[in-house]
Amino acid sequence: MNQQTATQDPLVLSYLALRKAVGVVGFALPFALGFGGILLGHKGIQITMSDYYYTGMRNVFVASLCTIGIFLMSTRGYDLNDEITGRLAAVFAIGIALFPTTPSGEATSHAKAIGTIHLSCAALFYLTVAFISIVLFTKTSADKNPTPQKLQRNMVYRVCGFAILGCLSLILVFELLPDKTSLENLAPVFWLESIASVAFGVSWLIKGETILKDQ
Repeated sequence: MNQQTATQDPLVLSYLALRKAVGVVGFALPFALGFGGILLGHKGIQITMSDYYYTGMRNVFVASLCTIGIFLMSTRGYDLNDEITGRLAAVFAIGIALFPTTPSGEATSHAKAIGTIHLSCAALFYLTVAFISIVLFTKTSADKNPTPQKLQRNMVYRVCGFAILGCLSLILVFELLPDKTSLENLAPVFWLESIASVAFGVSWLIKGETILKDQ
């Protein structure tokens, strides 16, 4: 099948559309939560993106993550590793939505247990999508030489993947600080999560051939 025929195949186009949709939702989510919360009267930015679950933006937060999960579940990769990794990312995304973070203030042991599941799903989701960007998206067929556009895409994939890992590392450093009170007002976790979410979105937009597609 030649390149022109492949790009016109309805199945190929549908998978590209799904990838673009994943990218759009991931890219737009932090902006929607931040601006939406302010428009609804919430003062400033929440400490984390997950804290928007307890605001008027709950439905946007849950629906966006479930949408990402469903779209990831619907996409197909080139081999079994792609399939398994995509399904895992889908499960973790839906897990973030269905198991809310621990609410601020006094929380029951049950709420804390659910919050632990939430944090685990969030960490595993970002680790998985970072792996997808750095390792899977940069693959090239053994019988083909990478095009100049493919090499450019690979560079973007790696930047996005390592940006996600960098944000996770900085969040871990912040959480291990003995005294975080003075920094919490700046909502560093929200901003780091937002950068990771945008990087995830950009990676999938590129994979959906929004830009840098082969000529």
